Amino acid sequence: MKTLLSRSTALAAVLSGALMLQGCLVGAVVGTGAAVVGGAAKVTGAVVGAGVDAVTTSDEETKARREREQRAYEREQRRCEQRQRQGRTC
Repeated sequence: MKTLLSRSTALAAVLSGALMLQGCLVGAVVGTGAAVVGGAAKVTGAVVGAGVDAVTTSDEETKARREREQRAYEREQRRCEQRQRQGRTC
């Protein structure tokens, strides 16, 4: 009788533990799924953000491009003036 009682108690403990662990397992799976989805959303957001960044031009970039173009124009003008002084055409 004592053996039956101890086996029943052990069985009840194992079953209740299994039920509790099952809840933990579901929570872990849901948590992992949410982390994967959240991570994918962050990656997608980063890719979209990088795409928008690549397409749009900031004011600083526009200013830097204009300054480079201005320097190139002035350099070409100086070269042309040097050619003209040497008797060549531009």
